Amino acid sequence: MKKFLVGLLTVALAASMLVGCGKKEEKKKADNSLKDVQSKKELVLGLDSSFPPMGFTDKKDNIVGFDIDLAKEVTKRMGIKLKLQPINWNSKEQELNTEKVDCLWNGVTYSKARAKEMLCSESYMDNHQVLIVPANSKIKSLKDITKDTEVGIQSGSTAADAADSVKELKNSKIKLLADNVQILNDLGHGLDAAVMDEVVAKYYTKKDAGKYKVLEDSVAKEKYVIGFRKDDKALCNEVVKQLKAMAKDGTLKKISEKWFDEDITTIK
Repeated sequence: MKKFLVGLLTVALAASMLVGCGKKEEKKKADNSLKDVQSKKELVLGLDSSFPPMGFTDKKDNIVGFDIDLAKEVTKRMGIKLKLQPINWNSKEQELNTEKVDCLWNGVTYSKARAKEMLCSESYMDNHQVLIVPANSKIKSLKDITKDTEVGIQSGSTAADAADSVKELKNSKIKLLADNVQILNDLGHGLDAAVMDEVVAKYYTKKDAGKYKVLEDSVAKEKYVIGFRKDDKALCNEVVKQLKAMAKDGTLKKISEKWFDEDITTIK
């Protein structure tokens, strides 16, 4: 009997040591997230390259945008290179968790669901989900949306969640498409309206003057964050630290004014 009890205690002790080792390994991984990026001297940024003005491909096939300029300055201050990696936005969590990218930084909206899947940084900018329609549309507000109205939304975006919380949109004909560029191309040619980030909608109404209009109704208020793997707290903290330094010395304001003609950043 004594031998049996001793055996049980030995097994229990071994198991506890293994669990303890596992926890130490997890902690080690979390603590080394910044060191890993510094070691390879590169931050791989995952993005939807069709999301102007945050991050998009220009006519010369260069990826540019507000978030891109922020990331370039952050990595410059960290003494590492920035690698831009376009991904399928609908599978962004998988791209992040399989370590194909180090972060998601391209108009990433905070949500409780996303916070369960990834580590969300402090918010650096406010956003709204808005309704955009062709300039000659008879739709003047949400009240004009009916069950026959075809509304375009990017698949995998928080616009879908926002639309689902609004009765008029929830009862309409929702069409999920790959990106906002495709949605805007179809607006007025199959689609009656679209729900998207305000910064994107305003960018296109300014770029293609007289083609679209953004309605005054706000579908949802949101905040932009940067997404990291759950354990990568050190890396997240370093990026936020650099953004705060940029806010303090005026660099953040300068980049914001370049893209939006005003400082609309919120991080201090």
